[in-house]
Amino acid sequence: MFESTNTGSLMATSSLATNSIIRLVGLPKMLFTALLLVCLGSQVVSDASNHRFDKGDLVPFYADKVGPFHSPQETYAYYDLPYCPPDSVIEGKLSLGEMLDGDRLVSTLYKFEFLVDKDYEVLCNKTLSKADVYKFRNAIEKDYYMKLYFDDLPVWAFIGRMQKNYTSEDIDSVFTLSTHFEFEVLYNKDRVIEVILRMIYDSSGSMLTEDKEVDVSFTYSVRWKMTTRPFEKRMERYAGHLILPHHLSVHHQSITFSSVVLVVLVVILLMFYVLVLRKDISKYSHDVEKTPIADNNEETGWKNIHGDVFRFPKHKSLFSAALGSGTHLLVLIVAILVLGLLGFFPPYARGVFWNALVIVYAVTSVVSGYASVSFYYKLEGTNWMKNLLLTGGLFLVPLFLTFGFLNSVAVFYGTTTALPLGGIFILSVLWVFLATPLLLLGGVIGKNRASDFQAPCRTTKCPKEVPRLRWYRGILPQMALAGILPFSVIYIQLYYIFASVWGHRIYTLYGILCVVFILLLIMTSLVSVALTYFQLAVEDHEWWWRCVF
Repeated sequence: MFESTNTGSLMATSSLATNSIIRLVGLPKMLFTALLLVCLGSQVVSDASNHRFDKGDLVPFYADKVGPFHSPQETYAYYDLPYCPPDSVIEGKLSLGEMLDGDRLVSTLYKFEFLVDKDYEVLCNKTLSKADVYKFRNAIEKDYYMKLYFDDLPVWAFIGRMQKNYTSEDIDSVFTLSTHFEFEVLYNKDRVIEVILRMIYDSSGSMLTEDKEVDVSFTYSVRWKMTTRPFEKRMERYAGHLILPHHLSVHHQSITFSSVVLVVLVVILLMFYVLVLRKDISKYSHDVEKTPIADNNEETGWKNIHGDVFRFPKHKSLFSAALGSGTHLLVLIVAILVLGLLGFFPPYARGVFWNALVIVYAVTSVVSGYASVSFYYKLEGTNWMKNLLLTGGLFLVPLFLTFGFLNSVAVFYGTTTALPLGGIFILSVLWVFLATPLLLLGGVIGKNRASDFQAPCRTTKCPKEVPRLRWYRGILPQMALAGILPFSVIYIQLYYIFASVWGHRIYTLYGILCVVFILLLIMTSLVSVALTYFQLAVEDHEWWWRCVF
């Protein structure tokens, strides 16, 4: 009887976190269907909704933003540079996702009629003041680029170019402004398929080397060419430039390496568990049979603390809130990965990813409320409303403080990454009228459906003192040790993810990311179980918070 209790306590300890998550993250099919419908509704629609044009129809064209090429997150409004604006600048309608992504669509003097060629059409003639020359020259020196949209197809161009001057010792560099754009537009029947932009530098009238007024003439040309590529595949060009064969090879090699490491780890852990546990259980059973009056002082390791293993953790409300927030983020990640696999995030579709991220997070708030309150009641908690408030603020309050600081910095420097008041209002409405009620609903459901905590053995009244441990068994060394193997699974993908967050790369390999994410979950679970066993083996029964860390 006693040996089965010891064995059950160890096995239940090693699998408690996994079982709790599995039982808490069960979502109804209706919820996932709602996520798909919400994300479908968040798709950005062009001004020309069907993208069909007759000859002579105006094709929608917007300027978006400018910024240094080597710092993609630093973007400014298009007319922060002294380009020629129309008499009345029309701002394009933006979704929440576009605002979060720093897009600021504005109208320009460019006029594109469908199937109408133009040759050196004058956009405007302008005299650049000394201040204007300085702005353009500073932009060229910092390698500024502009982002434009031609019928929702992104187009990029550099503001100008800087060249080393070898003809004069007084002038170190020559700055040339891009004053002529050549647009080559490929079409299929009545639809635009592809846009190619070439920059032409006029050295006679676009030199900005000296601090003086300069007369410039901004012009553009348009050539329309027929193509057989279907409209449905017009975005594949952008995806094709993002995925190179050697990149795929690197991804496949990383998955193979991670899988081998995972298999080796599983085999080692299984052998270790079978050998050690079988030896301990066999020895204990043999001692009981031979000497019924066994001395309990001979018990060592995890068998000696079976009455303390399931003692509730300190700060159980905070612990439950952490479990609820973590479960919420886990469901959010899974939902985003599934939507990516289903093709909801095509390359350069403005704001779609951010729309989906915000809306799915708000909708799945019910998960955090349910997971936190139900587990809080299992731990014999009583103040569930306080626990629910803690759950709602555990992730959002630090996020809000970080956002407030970064948004203030963006406003101070005048970048487009600063979220306008309209975007802040939309986020507030989503939080107050969608996320908060669903969080409360999840808490009520969790309160009503909570069950008692089922421990495989009784908990003693007086906890045993935790022995003094060596330095490498502390929290920080164990956290570092626990992160080595999971990091080895994802470090290749982290490079590409960071390159898409802080660079120009767009991540599109959601299938590979899903495989790596599954490997990461398995690896993290195995490492957590192994380190929890080692912790219990040295008679340290305070394992709850250690597992989280």
